[in-house]
Amino acid sequence: MKAEWMAAAGMAAMLWATGAAAQQPAADLKYPTKPIRFICPYNPGGAGDIFTRTVAAKLTEYFGQNVVVDNRAGANGGIGTAIVARAAPDGYTILMGNSGPMTVNPNLYRRVPYDPVKDLQPVTQGTVYWYVLVVQPAAPYQSLASLIDTLKAKPEQLTYGSTGIGGGNHLAGELFNVMTKTKAIHVPYTGSALALASLLGGQTNYMFDTVVTAVPHIRSARLRAFAVTAKKRSQALPEVPTMDEAGLKGYEITQWQAVVAPGGTPGPIVDRLNQAVVKALKSQDVIDRIGPRAGNELVGNSPDEFAEVIRRDLDKYAKLIKAAGIQRQ
Repeated sequence: MKAEWMAAAGMAAMLWATGAAAQQPAADLKYPTKPIRFICPYNPGGAGDIFTRTVAAKLTEYFGQNVVVDNRAGANGGIGTAIVARAAPDGYTILMGNSGPMTVNPNLYRRVPYDPVKDLQPVTQGTVYWYVLVVQPAAPYQSLASLIDTLKAKPEQLTYGSTGIGGGNHLAGELFNVMTKTKAIHVPYTGSALALASLLGGQTNYMFDTVVTAVPHIRSARLRAFAVTAKKRSQALPEVPTMDEAGLKGYEITQWQAVVAPGGTPGPIVDRLNQAVVKALKSQDVIDRIGPRAGNELVGNSPDEFAEVIRRDLDKYAKLIKAAGIQRQ
């Protein structure tokens, strides 16, 4: 893990620039005048990548400049996040911000090469999303209660996959352990696609997968869904109960995706990005691709409103990590 952070720091240093152009008076700013690099801190194929590519396509349409997706996975999203935190604050490097690197990592790791409040500028929260607990259809447990009973009868024998230590589906699994007083073996992968492939292939027993990536497999009967992790049902899976409805009262975990710029990015550029992303989130093709029927609630708030969400979640995940006994790395 230290090697990953060192690589991130080195890469970030190479990307740092003075950003003199970004300090021009607002009246002189013409933005964008060249392609924008949109970093996704996760591998292709997962929920974060789907969000990034969907938004990037709309921004390309609106700006008349290419918005190029650059996947920089690793360290629970920390590698790509560190790159943007140290990039020139000129609007030409932006980030697919996510709960993991921005509000979990600072509580999970003793040191991270960025401050999520000082080194990153909120643009807008794009989504709120949740997870769905899935197993193989042929699994011997055919309900949430049956799975819990099996876990209690076979402590530390069943496995669940995730996108990595501190990832949302890892935290969902640990919260599940805490609330059911069970213990399963966590198997971290480097992305959602790999963790899901492991479950489909029978290498792991269950997973808390994002709704958007699990839906195709549930609809094709390759996976069985037990419950979703929010307080209300997903429009994408209206037949699947919430954890509350399935019998695990009080269980809830949701996360978010967003657009973020380097700290110090001038207000006019932040406003331009905010307006374009909020407009994109209201377009019908984006709603169809990543909206409620795909398992996400679309947000599109102001930079200040999004900053408050970040501050609140930093506190929330500090408490969850402590309660779950997850060791700081």
